[in-house]
Amino acid sequence: MIKRFGSPAHPGRARAALLTRGTTTDNVHGAMAHCLTPSPRAAKVLKSLCVALVLGVGLASPLEAAVVVSSKLSSESAMLGEMILLMLNADGIATVDRTRIGATPVVRKALLAGEIDLYVEYTGNAGLFFNDSADPAWKDLVKGYELGARLDYAANRIVWLTPARASNAWALAVRRDVALAQHLKTMSDFGRWVASGAHVVLACSAEFANAGTLRSLERTYGFTLRSDQLIVLAGGETSATIRAAAAGTNGTNTAMVYGTDGGIAAASLQVLEDDRHDQPVYAPVPVIREAVLKAHPQIAQIVKPLMDSFDRETLQQLNARVQVNGESDEAVAMDYLRSRGFLK
Repeated sequence: MIKRFGSPAHPGRARAALLTRGTTTDNVHGAMAHCLTPSPRAAKVLKSLCVALVLGVGLASPLEAAVVVSSKLSSESAMLGEMILLMLNADGIATVDRTRIGATPVVRKALLAGEIDLYVEYTGNAGLFFNDSADPAWKDLVKGYELGARLDYAANRIVWLTPARASNAWALAVRRDVALAQHLKTMSDFGRWVASGAHVVLACSAEFANAGTLRSLERTYGFTLRSDQLIVLAGGETSATIRAAAAGTNGTNTAMVYGTDGGIAAASLQVLEDDRHDQPVYAPVPVIREAVLKAHPQIAQIVKPLMDSFDRETLQQLNARVQVNGESDEAVAMDYLRSRGFLK
């Protein structure tokens, strides 16, 4: 069992961690687990844990009621978790930091087991959690949120708080100069453009090209990409597809992306709107155990204005600061909260 203990930098927060680090997405369909050596931050945490264990169990009791805030591995998930930690601490709620503990299955299992209390999930993943991914509700933010909230509460007494107005689903993004020249704003525009015989080269992953996502988009929007119009990249990280489109590698002008990727704006790409709702919506939404929310009912109102402040472009910009500029999750979170007046 991991001990809970105070952090000098954040008096209201205890800190605990597993030896993991970030990947690019929190969607179940795109997540992969990695075996990694401890990062410097994790090594420091592990050393502190050992010290706490040596000192005995006396420190555990005062923190038993602390809210254990967690996150997935991605920089976006960790950054949102950090913001929630800071806002709860500012309101006088003691917290335990267990951000970046693992991929979606790990964090979900920990929540249901009561090992963590709160983390940011993505609405579309509930279709997989409840073996109901074919329900068209997942392709609509409001309907998917309502369905997921209802299913999770009925089955697990998990409460869904306010979702962000953004989706981290798979999407296509084109070079901004091409989008402007060809008047491309939506996937319907893209379908007509491809069907007209235009020069289109898409960089994507094998999973995107072969597991049905691309074929679904083609059916919905009435276009077909030939094999010579696809550059399938090994590994399929969106950072690589974005770079290929930005550089025009082998004529690439379109990239497979996740909707809130930090590299999109930096690479001067434009995400095409899924105007016919072909793909599930993956909106970030904090989820919390009902028992914890009953003990701290103010949490719902604390996180609401934060989640209301996010749209796709805002999350892209915040993610860019971490993914492109190399700033820390903690620094970006603190700066954003202060700039929006959530913290003084």
